[in-house]
Amino acid sequence: MRAIDPAEPGGPEVLTIVERPTPQPAQGEVLIRIAAAGVNRPDVLQRTGGYPPPPGASSIPGLEISGEVVALGEGVDLHWLGQSVCALLAGGGYAEYAAVPAGQCLPVPEALSMVEAAALPETLFTVWTNLFERGYAADGDTVLVHGGTSGIGTMAILLGRVFGLEVIVTVGSEAKARAALDLGAAHVINYRTEDFVERVADITGGKGVSVVLDMVGGDYVPRNIKCLAEDGRHVSIAVQGGASATVPLWDIMRRRLTLTGSTLRARDAAFKEMVADELSRTVWPHVEAGRLRPVIDKTFPLDRADEAHRRMEAGDHVGKIVLTVASTA
Repeated sequence: MRAIDPAEPGGPEVLTIVERPTPQPAQGEVLIRIAAAGVNRPDVLQRTGGYPPPPGASSIPGLEISGEVVALGEGVDLHWLGQSVCALLAGGGYAEYAAVPAGQCLPVPEALSMVEAAALPETLFTVWTNLFERGYAADGDTVLVHGGTSGIGTMAILLGRVFGLEVIVTVGSEAKARAALDLGAAHVINYRTEDFVERVADITGGKGVSVVLDMVGGDYVPRNIKCLAEDGRHVSIAVQGGASATVPLWDIMRRRLTLTGSTLRARDAAFKEMVADELSRTVWPHVEAGRLRPVIDKTFPLDRADEAHRRMEAGDHVGKIVLTVASTA
């Protein structure tokens, strides 16, 4: 099969097409003929050598796909064969085929194109498990999300709209501010021209937010803590601004704050299947009804993955960047 599987770390130019063996589905897995694959920040980190695949995962980048199930491993129910699905992967998405545990697949409803379906799993699993499960966000809560027009940020806005959250986001330009408001963000803060700590205090009348979903880390963490209400939760999902932070322990104790976080890629199949089952019951009805669909920034064919990565690194995108693999995408 055609795939992108760089032999060495490097710039976007290492993302060239090579030939690799078509994977065979193991017990409990399905083989998917890939229509489209989402592009995510971890793919860029892997390409540059900063985020190696977990043990046992494919060296081919790509953490989410859509496509058709064309073969079944032992023990997989026959109903999967021929289904259009999207799936969360630990790796292997930048290719024509991928093998994935059947429990990590979700059916593609008629309301979605295959490109849209490929743009859902990574951000949906990440935002759901961190904002709603680790952050305990609930109807009526006000939350702060950094990177408001990223794939994660746009998904947080969309899920917040569906589940009754007041979502405050930070962005880096007025154009992105307008885009976030159009998507349903309640408030948008341009971090280049405004102090987000002061603005959150203004917006919430000094009370603060229930949850901060943070992709920045570093010196944002103590500032995020200032934005939290009593009993607030700070959830870290990336460290783009630094992996270390100094935090005010007495303030955390006094206001009963919770600092938590997680990564998704290295979690085992059982955890991912549990999340997929929960999403199928709680979120997927909204997807099927057309109330939740991802924001697509731009698509590129697989052999132009280098351009997709350059766009992501430039930071100008709003929503998800997607690679198209098969003509059905």
